[in-house]
Amino acid sequence: MSLAIINARVHTMDAANPVAQAIYMRGSHIAAVGGSDEIRAHTEPGTRVVDARGCTLLPGFNDAHVHFISGGFSLMEVDLRPARSPEQLAALLAGFASRATPGGWILGGDWDHELWPGAPLPVRQMIDPASGDRPVFIRRLDGHMALANTIALQRAGIDRQTPDPPGGEIVRDPNTREPTGLLKDAAMELVNRILPAPSSGEKLRALRAATQHAASLGVTSVTDVSADGDVGLYQELLQRGELKTRIYGARTIVSWKALAEVGIRAGFGNPMLRIGAVKGFADGSLGSSTALFFEPYADAPGMRGLLFDQMLPEGIMLERVLGADQAGLQVLLHAIGDRANRIVLDLYEDVARQNGKRDRRFRIEHAQHLRPDDLPRFGRQQVIASVQPYHAADDGRWCAKRLGPARCAEAYCFRSLLDSGAVLAFGSDWTVAPLNPLPGIKAAVTRQTLDGAHPNGWHPEQRLTLDEALHAYTMGSAFAEFTEHDKGSLTVGKLADAVLLDRDIYSIPPDQIDQARVALTVLNGEIVFAADGL
Repeated sequence: MSLAIINARVHTMDAANPVAQAIYMRGSHIAAVGGSDEIRAHTEPGTRVVDARGCTLLPGFNDAHVHFISGGFSLMEVDLRPARSPEQLAALLAGFASRATPGGWILGGDWDHELWPGAPLPVRQMIDPASGDRPVFIRRLDGHMALANTIALQRAGIDRQTPDPPGGEIVRDPNTREPTGLLKDAAMELVNRILPAPSSGEKLRALRAATQHAASLGVTSVTDVSADGDVGLYQELLQRGELKTRIYGARTIVSWKALAEVGIRAGFGNPMLRIGAVKGFADGSLGSSTALFFEPYADAPGMRGLLFDQMLPEGIMLERVLGADQAGLQVLLHAIGDRANRIVLDLYEDVARQNGKRDRRFRIEHAQHLRPDDLPRFGRQQVIASVQPYHAADDGRWCAKRLGPARCAEAYCFRSLLDSGAVLAFGSDWTVAPLNPLPGIKAAVTRQTLDGAHPNGWHPEQRLTLDEALHAYTMGSAFAEFTEHDKGSLTVGKLADAVLLDRDIYSIPPDQIDQARVALTVLNGEIVFAADGL
């Protein structure tokens, strides 16, 4: 089994051989990279030859941060992302409810109130008429806030006497103190715990949808930061020959001992399915006003965000990270606000000092808002910045309202992080943002926001070059999971994962990068997606 792709503009992400015209894959690995005539000479009888006609060929995209199975479910649940007003949200929900099973839960959502005129927070009264007899629990797109209808609140036993759980908030009407239906962070668990658990068959269908979706977008590898106990489902799909995505699965840091007690370390597994990472949370999100900051929110002067419940009681996260790191597990911690990032950097520094020097590759997931004196610490402490560039294009529309213009200069500091010596690992945070890497790459290169308000870039001093952005989505994310010697570049001997786009993205205006489409996705030397006509 062999495959040759010729007449391409190959950008290998290999510093020793950065550009080429063609590639030859034999079996699951890359056998040759070079000129088209050279590659033709390598081919053997039966080799499939694809003429790229001058389009861009890249290493397969490696998404460093996804919620993969929930992403698969989102392809089958109600999609409220298009709603541009509370009325549209209700209409979309009503349309979905009319097709849904009577009495069953309606889940999904991914709504964004920042798209609505005046950005009002939704309340249960907006959706009660649309949902009929069905309980509804629909999350905001960042996953740190969700809206329950009245039926769902009643089933969960949430009323005006229910106390806020540590690390969470039940949003209440300021006059009546009745719950509005909005639950933030740890408060969402009050409903989550009564949701019917999906069956293994339902999860497999979601996973199958997710891996097919990834293949169609050129994503050949992901870090699933919420894999937890679902790794067996990946194994089942792999045994069936249906897994089209390499998986690095992370468990919650709360259960780190389950891996440590059986001797699992970072990177345990095979090239298709690996485990050994644990992920925790320091705070919430900017969109839900739960990201933890030193200074109050500009639009909510009494709020500085929330310390996530995993950080409580004080000292428990240090204990967990010390133990996990000592056991050889890789630690990934979510931090968005500047205070949360400072806390995590301090914690990592303390653990590295106590446990001694080794190649541990601590990661901060998101690293969104950073004080200037914390930027150099990423390079100095060798902490990987696992960041999602699409969020800059999205949050840049309303960040100034939430934080004020001055503090927005400390947001999504990709250039400053890279210049500090940090490794950037790009991802999407799907389902919070689309899985498609190209809009994220455009955001990193142009810094344009989704509303078109910053055509020259929102804080353009933080722009990256196209090569830097692609490197972060391939080699950087491979490094972030200890696989830079196996994938991330089109190099002889590495795994044969590649994506062919339908145009040369190096020759078009940067603001058109997101218009490119995937023509061909190759995993292990096999074509796992081909656009019509190929």
